[in-house]
Amino acid sequence: MKRWGSPTVFFFFFLVLLLGAFFHWVDHTSIKGHKKSPSIIELPLKRSLDGSMEQSRVSTYPVIFRPNNLSSTACPEYFRWIHEDLRIWESTGISRAMVERAKDYAHFRLVILKGKIYVEKYKKSFHTRDVFTIWGILQLLRLYPGKVPDLELMFWCEDRPVILKKDYQGTNATSSPSIFQYCGHEDALGIVFPDWTFWGWAETNVSPWKTLSKDFKEANKRTKWKDRVPYAYWRGNPNVAASRTQLMWCNVSDKYDWNARLYKQDWRTESEQGYEHSRLEDQCTHRYKIYIEGRGWSVSDKYILACDSMTLFVKPEYYDFFIRSMVPLQHYWPVSARNKCRDIKFAVEWGNNHTDKAQAIGKAGSKFIQENLKMEYVYDYMFHLLTNYANLLKFKPRIPEGAVEVYSETMARRHRGLWKKFMAETLVNFPSVTLPCTMPPPYESRTLEAFIESKETITRQVERWEEENWKKI
Repeated sequence: MKRWGSPTVFFFFFLVLLLGAFFHWVDHTSIKGHKKSPSIIELPLKRSLDGSMEQSRVSTYPVIFRPNNLSSTACPEYFRWIHEDLRIWESTGISRAMVERAKDYAHFRLVILKGKIYVEKYKKSFHTRDVFTIWGILQLLRLYPGKVPDLELMFWCEDRPVILKKDYQGTNATSSPSIFQYCGHEDALGIVFPDWTFWGWAETNVSPWKTLSKDFKEANKRTKWKDRVPYAYWRGNPNVAASRTQLMWCNVSDKYDWNARLYKQDWRTESEQGYEHSRLEDQCTHRYKIYIEGRGWSVSDKYILACDSMTLFVKPEYYDFFIRSMVPLQHYWPVSARNKCRDIKFAVEWGNNHTDKAQAIGKAGSKFIQENLKMEYVYDYMFHLLTNYANLLKFKPRIPEGAVEVYSETMARRHRGLWKKFMAETLVNFPSVTLPCTMPPPYESRTLEAFIESKETITRQVERWEEENWKKI
């Protein structure tokens, strides 16, 4: 076996954010990494979310962001992709016509005006994706009151991008529509935004990410990596995509063992049984876990990567807001989409023969997720993305006739059960006392090209190892 190594890619972060003086008004009690202000009345809002007390729409919540700590940490490296996602409008700006052109695709329009949110809904999304996406933006405005600029955007809530680049090339290149979405594709337009599950996925009993990430940490302590089942694990719905159906062919059988242990997830049965087999933190029991896309991008990537297991990443077509900065053989093991069974078998054999290296890859992937996807950074990513987007707008946002103002209190009152529970868990009860992290500068074109090429080179190296191995059999 050839020696392998991870590429070393150096990125320089520059402090570019200067702010004026702010009034000191917050005490020293720290919750969720932020400190609580004595001037904020939290109890009535919490009670209203529990349904035991009504509250008027007039809120005592601060409307001005006044941190007592003017220092700022550097944002994670993946924040650089904000510049890339908005680059297509860098020279033209974003006109109202560009926003309106996305209306036919959007599930909702969201307007932020003077620190308030207005929503005009066009069609129902799957489950309550739209509800929790809007909820997340509401919490951002509570974390940084008065700091998110006025803006107007369209949002698409499906697993695949909807607007193709080929339809806006040549003479149409200057009129590219702008739409926010959960994932991107090299052939599609769109602005990638954190998905709704960071605030919980009530329909599948998946807790908010802040809670779940802690559960993963505890789960990883229960079973040491070398004591885990030495096979590749996957559980999911294989009926949503041909690639997943093909993955099930890799399951162990009487005739062959591809080193994979694959399980079909029946969500209806799980719901009836109280999701007994669906606790994500209980699935960190194997040395290797498989990520594979479904109908499109899948929210499962962060859950799989958080397990300390070496993730076998079946080559994806889509990307979310953080995955582009992860590196093969450093954070995960790349698997070909065409030769899934063969590649999975080789990866597991390689890992079991190089346990220290396989464990290191699993640990590095999990560390990336736990450290770089803290909710503080998720909110900061949203803040910087929306701020940079707003700076490109060439028109003044306005409230459309069909829009409704939304509040955290009123949104939570309309829901029951897990939906309300997750909103109560993720409610931001007081503003941050620190500034958002400092954005890194855009990639230089040569640096970005070198980074992408290095990832492709590593993937090709793994493919050569696999080919050499199968020639020997």
